[in-house]
Amino acid sequence: MLTETAGGYAFVAGSDPYSEGVVATAEYEIVHATLAAPMPWLRAFRDITGFLASHGRPLSALCGIELRSPEAMSFDGFLQFNEGYQAVLIEENLLVSRMNPLARTNVVPDFAAPGEVVMHAFSFTIESKESTPTFVTSGAGELVSNALDRGSIVRRGETDPAALREKAAYVMETMSARLERLGVGWGHATAVDLYTRHDPGDLVRTEVAPRIGSALRYGVVWYPSSPPVTGLEYEMDVRGVRRELVVDLDDA
Repeated sequence: MLTETAGGYAFVAGSDPYSEGVVATAEYEIVHATLAAPMPWLRAFRDITGFLASHGRPLSALCGIELRSPEAMSFDGFLQFNEGYQAVLIEENLLVSRMNPLARTNVVPDFAAPGEVVMHAFSFTIESKESTPTFVTSGAGELVSNALDRGSIVRRGETDPAALREKAAYVMETMSARLERLGVGWGHATAVDLYTRHDPGDLVRTEVAPRIGSALRYGVVWYPSSPPVTGLEYEMDVRGVRRELVVDLDDA
């Protein structure tokens, strides 16, 4: 079920740390902005307020966040980080009926990992007369349901080709279901992102490309990286936007 916000978008409820994804409501569209240089996530979060104000938008227009972490966390460590993250959203009055509306992806780069959790990108709404839907999903790994539990990992501890294909297939099913709940489809996607430390070539050929239809014309972007929780091997997110920005929050 979609829940509308005051920021020009609706979301599908997920877990406490993030929604399943967001979609712009009538007379708005979602814009994706990558930071010119990563910044400590909390500092960037505070600076986004000024950036949005400069575009005539309130903080409630913020609908997605992408983070990069220095290393994978234990399940307990991830829960602890999420508690601090959630506290910031509560402080900024961003929850809707006690639910977290923002989409989020958080991964660990294999190369040049940051020394602390940093902001990589964010998404926000602007007024628009365009009718094509715009959306952003949260990242999802091979966890059955939203349970943060080792026993929920698909083919836990296995990284052979067959296990990786099963993990990728499960995540594809998760993404397809999220798109359906957002009221969009793969034909609306403009970016399909994969996050894994494993060579994704076979996974793209067998599990991704045959499923994403016309979205394949935009390619599939591989980020050599790992999900933020120890034991997970594969993550994915999807978005469909018309505007991609590179922004320097220091100049906002």
